[in-house]
Amino acid sequence: MPTSSTMRIGRTGRVVTLLLFAVAFGYPLIAFLTVGFRHDDGGGLGALSLGNARANWDDVLAFNNGVFLRWLANSVVVAGGGSLVAVLCALPAGYAIARLRFTGRRLVRFLTLLVMVVPNTVLVIPLYLEASAVGAVNNIWVVTLLMGFHPFGVYLSYIHFTTTLPMQMIEGARLDGLREADILLRIALPLSKQAVALVAFFSFVANWTNFFLPLVLLPLSDTNTVSVGLQQLVSSSPLYDPTNASGLDVRLYAPQLALATLVTALPVLTVFVLAQRYLIRGQMLGALKG
Repeated sequence: MPTSSTMRIGRTGRVVTLLLFAVAFGYPLIAFLTVGFRHDDGGGLGALSLGNARANWDDVLAFNNGVFLRWLANSVVVAGGGSLVAVLCALPAGYAIARLRFTGRRLVRFLTLLVMVVPNTVLVIPLYLEASAVGAVNNIWVVTLLMGFHPFGVYLSYIHFTTTLPMQMIEGARLDGLREADILLRIALPLSKQAVALVAFFSFVANWTNFFLPLVLLPLSDTNTVSVGLQQLVSSSPLYDPTNASGLDVRLYAPQLALATLVTALPVLTVFVLAQRYLIRGQMLGALKG
């Protein structure tokens, strides 16, 4: 039987190990966060200060006549609108697969799982060819609609309605004369806050970080999203391409690039903070059979 001293040594060893891992993973993150508060004129880094951060942010805004703010606005439209479309489509689709009995139900469920494992990059070229055929290239609303294609959200909704919505409740509603649309709107959706939060969050993150689809379908600089715009900022920096940056009035170095990246990540962090209560409640989605 282990003694108290042995238990203390074991506990201390675990704490020390965890602290070492925390330092190893936390140091690069902290170092990255501090870069945006430093000054770099091509010859070195200065002390941390809010003044340096403001100057760096002014340089980012001055790049190409403030195009960075347009990139952010485009990303908000594409990611937010795509998430809304994903929620509006995923919840009814998940309910139908989970609680309706129709011919081909198992096939639809299988195809949903199959599409989930298909890389998004595989779909970029077919989507571009279709959009080009109807003259929809460089249309931000078309990209927003395409971002609503979120099979993972359909699967999450299917799991939610399968495990948390008793079939007896649905059968009782049907006996009371409610149509399937009324059951969905009056019973299923009011009980689906966790599923809505999960689908909206994962869809927003996927849309915000999507690179290849906006790169191909939104080729003009004014319609780019911020994920594509960051690549332009990096390629225009003297740190990576001195030849390309030599003709620019505004030159971006590591502090400006780090600050732009930090600002780009803030919307995702904000959405996570706003949805964390429902995300925590929904993390065991599907663990229990209702």
